[in-house]
Amino acid sequence: MTEATAIGSSVGFVGLGRMGRPMVRRLLAAGVSVALFDARRDAVERVVAESGGSAAASLRELAQDCDIVITMLPNGDVVRSVVLGEDGDALRDAMARGSVLIDMSSSSPTGTQALGRSLAERGIAMLDAPVSGGVARAETGTLAIMVGGDADLVARCHPLLRIIGEHVFPTGPLGSGHALKALNNLVSAAGLLAAAEALLIGRRFGLDPARMVDVFNASSARNYSTENKFKQFVFSRSFASGFALDLMVKDLATALDLARDTGTPARFGSACRELWAAAQGALTPDADHTAIVRWLEQLADTRLEA
Repeated sequence: MTEATAIGSSVGFVGLGRMGRPMVRRLLAAGVSVALFDARRDAVERVVAESGGSAAASLRELAQDCDIVITMLPNGDVVRSVVLGEDGDALRDAMARGSVLIDMSSSSPTGTQALGRSLAERGIAMLDAPVSGGVARAETGTLAIMVGGDADLVARCHPLLRIIGEHVFPTGPLGSGHALKALNNLVSAAGLLAAAEALLIGRRFGLDPARMVDVFNASSARNYSTENKFKQFVFSRSFASGFALDLMVKDLATALDLARDTGTPARFGSACRELWAAAQGALTPDADHTAIVRWLEQLADTRLEA
């Protein structure tokens, strides 16, 4: 696969959830030939009807016809099952030598490295390319993509990834993208929690939460959550950013696993994860991650409304 053929390659896409659907639409709109697979047949049919692409009857069928396979799945365990599954329908068994797997899910860095070694035994290359930005930025093609893997392969796949993301950051060897994504979400989770607690304190004192956010965003307290989450999803009471609370807790666990594996003390990170896990246990299983503010409101007996 050369740089010139990266976009011209036949692409398979596995995982048509809230993030996968808009990512596929971007590829199709750019003229990329995309074969689609999801465990939910209706999800495939919906994308084909709305945007095009071709439905693959199985993972093997998709893998046989594609030079590049992209996975966008809930976690690394699901990715591993799809790639190496023992039920006779798995990607690795049908992918050709010289083909490429790009895992854009949020997976474990060490699990990704192990999967990469397994694929390399069959002559299949792998990149990890998790994304940040949520559904809204997936729809506009402005995601940030963190890419780990062989530098030449990253360069060859860069034109394809740029269709999906505005910023494509090479991060180092395989697994480094997933490591950086987990650490990014640790910082994101901490920022949301800190801002929510400050807003609740201010509200109980008598300050207007909307004015507080305006001041934060013009001052040193500004972060991604103050700019893009509170007015949009908390004050509106929609709690619908498109990123699940369960996934945030998973990413925090990945970040702390990385801290343990590297022998790095992470007391603040551990406390942050404990709070997110407590919210996960108190809220509904399908809760958006911004709903952690609803849980904090219950603890403070105070609502954050402009």
